[in-house]
Amino acid sequence: MNAHKTRSWRLEKMATTLIWLFLIVACILVVIPLVFMFTAAAMPARDILRMPYPWIPEGFYWQNFWNGLRGPEGTFIFIRNALNSLIVAGTVSAFTVLFSSLAGYGLAKFEFKGRTLVFMLIMATMMIPFEAIMIPLYMVAMRMGLQDTYTGLILPFLANAFGVFLMRQYLITFPDEILDAARIDGASEPRIFSRIVLPSSGSAVATLAILAFRSQWDSLLWPLLVVQSDEMKTIPLYITKFMAETHSDEGIMMAIAVMASIPMIVLFLTLSKYFINKDGLTSATKG
Repeated sequence: MNAHKTRSWRLEKMATTLIWLFLIVACILVVIPLVFMFTAAAMPARDILRMPYPWIPEGFYWQNFWNGLRGPEGTFIFIRNALNSLIVAGTVSAFTVLFSSLAGYGLAKFEFKGRTLVFMLIMATMMIPFEAIMIPLYMVAMRMGLQDTYTGLILPFLANAFGVFLMRQYLITFPDEILDAARIDGASEPRIFSRIVLPSSGSAVATLAILAFRSQWDSLLWPLLVVQSDEMKTIPLYITKFMAETHSDEGIMMAIAVMASIPMIVLFLTLSKYFINKDGLTSATKG
């Protein structure tokens, strides 16, 4: 019996050690490219190409960031393009959370004929790649005069099937007793949604907001179709234009990548508390 327990303990300890080793290796593989990006952004191009690679910069080379902000033409269009990306990604993220939460709440907590069919049809749209509808969508945008406008960049992405799926699956587990108690107290459905359901869905909302923001912040294909002027370009278009019009300078490119990643890092750190400490039912009843 003792031998069996000892063998089980050893196997459990070995499994735990292997899991930790796997996690450590995975973490290193994820972190190394980020460390390279941040360190290379602080070096002249000649130092980046040195072998072995100097992981600790000898000094901070501010010229990379200055040249990245100036752009190949010296117009500082990066600032305008970054603002465009913030407007587009922020608006899409906010409306995606709102519309997906409303749809998910309706599909999770309201009984109506055809509810399952509606949900399955929404899920079926996830199987259609964006490339399949890109040209028809572009033709519609062109006929509506949405080229080179914020509306053209934002309107097609205000809601998505994955967001509805995420919120619906999350809200299915929300206790019906709290909703019934609120209705008995005379609360309207909009008030229940805004004061009880939404505040208690912090982890799901934060996840959806980050994913929606990242998707639009990194989007290249659709802005490439609908944007013509430099003033309306987004960050991915600025990077491609910078690479096409200037000589290859790895330090400047890394500096641009660092500046382009800052909003995503700030957003994740701001919303990370919702992953670490999930909102409980207490927050819902307080709302």
